[in-house]
Amino acid sequence: QLSDNSRTGFEALVRWNHPTQGLLSPASFLSVAEDSALITVIGAQVLSHVCSDMQRSPHGSDHVAVNVSAIELAQPQWADATIDTIVESGVDPARLTIELTETAVMSTRRDLSADLLRLRELGIGIHVDDFGTGYSSLNYLNRFPLDKLKIDQSFVRGLHHDPQDEAIVTAVISLARSLQLTTIAEGVETDEQLAFLRQAGCDEVQGYLFSRPVPAEAFGAMLRDSAEVSQAR
Repeated sequence: QLSDNSRTGFEALVRWNHPTQGLLSPASFLSVAEDSALITVIGAQVLSHVCSDMQRSPHGSDHVAVNVSAIELAQPQWADATIDTIVESGVDPARLTIELTETAVMSTRRDLSADLLRLRELGIGIHVDDFGTGYSSLNYLNRFPLDKLKIDQSFVRGLHHDPQDEAIVTAVISLARSLQLTTIAEGVETDEQLAFLRQAGCDEVQGYLFSRPVPAEAFGAMLRDSAEVSQAR
C-alpha cells in the first residue's frame, strides 16, 4: 500500500510440480487444464489450500487473493461451492479476495451479478484482474460489486519507456478513482515504475520489486508473523 508502505496481502499462485521438469508456471499447463475442464478441480483445490493455510493463523490481518477462471464462473454451483469451502474452513471471509479477469467476466454467458453480490455481502473482496487487456465494455464496472481494479503488468512494464502505456495507466487510475475503486498495479519490478505509480496516485502495487513467489511454507510463516504483529497491537 503506497500511502504507508505497508503490506496488505498476498496472491495465491498455482504451480505444477512436474515429475521430471520441476515447478511449472501456469502458462505451461493452465490452457490444457481449461480445455479438459480440470481447471474447476484445480481452482477448488487452490481455494481449499489457501483457506487451510489461513486458518492456521486466524488472527492475521493479511488478505489473500485467489484467481477464478471463466470456466469456473460458468458453473452454476460455483458461488455455492466457494462459500461452502470458506465457511467450513472457519476463515474470516473478509480476509479473502476473488480475482476475475475482465475477459472471464464478459465471456461468461450467465449473469454473475447475484453470485458476486452474495460473496460481497459475506465480506469477500471482488477484484478485476488484468484490467485493460480484455473486452472494451465498461458496463460491468457498474453492474458488479467490485472493490479494486488491477492494472495489467503489460502496461506497467512500459512505464518510463512508452508514453502510451503511461497514458493508459494514468487513465485507469483516474477511472477507478471516479468510481471509488482502489487500484493495484501488478508486475512492478523497478524503482522507476514505483515512482511513476506513486506520482500517478495508484493505491497499491505488487511485483518482484517487493517479493518473488514463495512456497506455501514461507507463506504460512508470513501469515503467522502478521498474526503476531496484529495481536501485539
